[in-house]
Amino acid sequence: MRSAWSPGTKCKADQNTVNLPPLLDQIEVRVLGALLEKDLATPEYYPLSLNALINACNQKSNRDPVVNYDDATVQAALERLKHKQLIFERSGPGLRVEKYGHRLGDWNLGRRELALLCLLLLRGPQTPGELRSRSERLYAFSDLAAVEHTLQNLIDRQPPLVLRLPRLPGTKEFRFAHLLSGPPETQNAPEPERQTPPHTLEAQLQELRSRLERLEAEFDSFRRQFQ
Repeated sequence: MRSAWSPGTKCKADQNTVNLPPLLDQIEVRVLGALLEKDLATPEYYPLSLNALINACNQKSNRDPVVNYDDATVQAALERLKHKQLIFERSGPGLRVEKYGHRLGDWNLGRRELALLCLLLLRGPQTPGELRSRSERLYAFSDLAAVEHTLQNLIDRQPPLVLRLPRLPGTKEFRFAHLLSGPPETQNAPEPERQTPPHTLEAQLQELRSRLERLEAEFDSFRRQFQ
């Protein structure tokens, strides 16, 4: 698998190549993901005002983690994203307030690629099955194979936008993560709980039975002393 892109990576422009900005922090990721989601799911309300964008970042559904950003936090993230050329700002006659939108369309990504990237930005690493079940409002994938094919398209880009993570112990599916913040730190999975072998359990049970029999015999002996 190709290595993840580094800050300031620049590549030649073609249909599978983009000029990627420096790595994004988690607030920028949430702001960019929220803008992308509203573009795909509710285009009639897009671009977003600052107030609408704050609500989109802080909503409790379809978000992991749930956050509570204030105006200054989101405004500062917008300024950083504007400097990285990842958003646009719209103002002028006919608009009561400034509105904001993403520029990920400049990356030659189709709707299906944008839908999966959006989910990864908003909810972190996920399996293909989770992505398919959560993508209905953004793009309706026909089957799991279509999701996996689209993920591979995002992996195959230069530089890649998505990474397949190592499978966690006890799980069957791989998870995938976006690379706009660099490779995610692999979480240490808890060690499987050690189980006592069946033969050991049987021996312990037999010992308990023997103890119970001894106690019963001692009690009977003690009781006969008073009869």
